[in-house]
Amino acid sequence: MNSPMQYQSTRTETAGLATNKVLRNTYLLLSMTLIFSAITAYTSMTMNLPYPGIVITLVGYFGLLFLTSKFSNTNLGILFVFALTGFMGYTLGPILNVYLSLSNGAETVMMAMGATGAIFIGLSTYVRFTRKDFSFMGGFLMVGIIVGFLAALGAIFFDLPSLSLAVSAMFVLLMAGLILFETSNIIHGGETNYIMATVTLYVALFNLFTSLLHLLGVMGDE
Repeated sequence: MNSPMQYQSTRTETAGLATNKVLRNTYLLLSMTLIFSAITAYTSMTMNLPYPGIVITLVGYFGLLFLTSKFSNTNLGILFVFALTGFMGYTLGPILNVYLSLSNGAETVMMAMGATGAIFIGLSTYVRFTRKDFSFMGGFLMVGIIVGFLAALGAIFFDLPSLSLAVSAMFVLLMAGLILFETSNIIHGGETNYIMATVTLYVALFNLFTSLLHLLGVMGDE
């Protein structure tokens, strides 16, 4: 008969194995979706496809996000993850073409990409090794993202460059916080669905990259 101490040890070990599996599957799927998104962005760029517009982008994004969430516990969830990330890659292509057409565009894009990778790796590594719990940030991040999203719409519809710049700076901080929160959530067992974990981290990386691209573009006088 197992003692209470042995039983607790077994439960802890099982929970640890489950967490590692979720983390491993999340990073694997995230890597695949980033590659797929890069391919669709490159295709969009080489075909010189037009930006679909804010309405189609929002409908496509929230529609595919809803479907991914709805089927996140089935194999269809993986299909919708690729549909979502592929669509976001397509919308990124025309944006990159605009930056690459500028004098320092290629340098700006590479700097934004490098900074995004460095921030993600640095924050993820920090959480994994310190195992700090950032679950307390959940409510703050939710409110901040909603406020930032509404402010971004206001900057677009009312053509306010200064507000747009402030929103980009705000989103850099929010997405960094979201990476800390979601990685911590996976490690501490709060997130057990690797499909939803992948979507959260992908969205954080996408918004972090585009926000840094905007800020670096302005700093480079572009």
